[in-house]
Order: sequence, then C-alpha cells, then structure tokens
Amino acid sequence: MLWFTESHAPDASFSIRVSKHILSEKTDFQQIDIFESTEFGRFFTLDNVVMVTEKDEFIYHEMITHVPMAAAPETKHVLVVGGGDGGTVRELTRYSTIEKIDMVDIDRRVVEVCKEYLPFTSCKLDDPRVSLYFEDGVNFVAKRENQYDLIIVDSTDPISVGEGLFTSEFYNSCHKALKENGILVNQHESPYYEITAIAMRRAHQRIREHFIAENCRIYQAFIPTYQSGHWLFGFACKSKTKFDPQVFDDAKWNALLLETNYYNTDLHRASFVLPNYVKKDLERCVFVC
Repeated sequence: MLWFTESHAPDASFSIRVSKHILSEKTDFQQIDIFESTEFGRFFTLDNVVMVTEKDEFIYHEMITHVPMAAAPETKHVLVVGGGDGGTVRELTRYSTIEKIDMVDIDRRVVEVCKEYLPFTSCKLDDPRVSLYFEDGVNFVAKRENQYDLIIVDSTDPISVGEGLFTSEFYNSCHKALKENGILVNQHESPYYEITAIAMRRAHQRIREHFIAENCRIYQAFIPTYQSGHWLFGFACKSKTKFDPQVFDDAKWNALLLETNYYNTDLHRASFVLPNYVKKDLERCVFVC
C-alpha cells in the first residue's frame, strides 16, 4: 500500500492513499509527481506539496478568478504568474469579455506534464487569447508597465522557485504593471499554522507598502487538501480612492450564467468576512512584520 504524505507543520501531516504513481520527474527547478487516488482522483505535487487534486481544484481556481472578475467585470487584459496546471486560465477563458491572457511560468515541464496528465485543468491553455511565456515571473513582471487590468499570482509556497513572488520588489513591479485601477490577486497562504501564517503576514505587509492600505483586503476559501484546509487570497486595487470588492453588481455577474461549483455572489461578499483570529493576526502583522 502506497501513501503520499505532505508535512503541514512540524507536528502535523496530511496523507492520501495512492493507487498509482503515474509520473516522477526532477526538472531544473523542482520535483514533479503525478499520482492517482481513490478519494481525490488524480493529483499533482511539486516538491512533495499538493498543487492540484481532481476532487477539490475547482475551489481554488474559482475563488482566485471569479472574485476579481466579478469585482471588475471590465477586465480585458490579464496576467497569470505561475499557474502551470492551467486551472486559473481555464476559468478566465470563460469570460468572453477578456481579450488577452498572458501566463508566465518558470518551468516549461510543469505545463507540458499538466497538458498530458491533467486535462481537467489544462484544457484551455491552447485558447487563442492565451500566450504562454516560460521564464522567471519576477523578471517578466519587472519589464511591464501600465499593461494589465488584472494580475493573478497563482504561485507555489514562498520557498524555492516561488520565493521571489512574495517579495516587496515583486509587488512593486506588479503595481507598476497594472493599469490605473488594476487589481492584484495572489494566493496568500494559510493563517492556521505558524509556518504559513508568517508568510501570510509578510505578504500582506509587503503589498501594503505599494498599494494604499484601505485597498488591500484578504478573502478566504476552504480547500481540503491545502495546509489546514483554510486558505487565504490577497486582493489589492491600484485605485487611488477606496475600492471595496464587496460592493459590485452581482446581477451582472449572475447574468453571465457561468456554472460554478464553489463560487457564488453571496459567497463572494462573505469571503471577505474573516474569523477573529485571522483579523487579529493581520492587525498584528502591520506592526511586527
């Protein structure tokens, strides 16, 4: 009997029984593995950390995409940093109003492997509106200015190849690459375990260095296979006046008739209502990070 086990904290781990180990490959950047399981279907890991499972990937990809798209339906030009599995691009391509999607991932093999083994997420990477770039996302964004309505940072954890995507310098580059009222959304780690809460606090503080504080918000989703199951996303708007992502035209989004399994407009508003322990941690980070 084969089990995949991921360490979530020094004294806590998460395991999935594996029915088949489909692929194991070391690239120049990271370790890629594809597994088959009864409970979660096919799943994909990088450096022994779960990135995508067939059973719950829709939660992450819907929330990282539909929240900013509902808040800013006029979005036409989008950049996805990371996201090599294709799930975020898949959700973006459902909007006919989007004209161009750039995706930059440092590791070409991640995209190639996901195209071959994870068609449920990678199925829209060949959409004619999508341009793929295989290079360091930090350097890619640093070369852009006033170009995107929305930047989605669909990154790994802030270690190894993902570390640069959590720096103050990178968030400054994102601010410059956004158009006047552009939006930055990033996966913001878990608030539950101290090891991930540290990364969460640092990311929040660093984003606040470049966007006005009242336009830097946090929202949440519950993803069973991610550390603790409680996951956060950052939402920052470049607008010089207050932008409230909870105030939006829900009727306009609902009129699109997009079928979703997790996201809805009621949940959109509710996702910005955080538990007290998270609110206290975010307030504390402003002073100690």
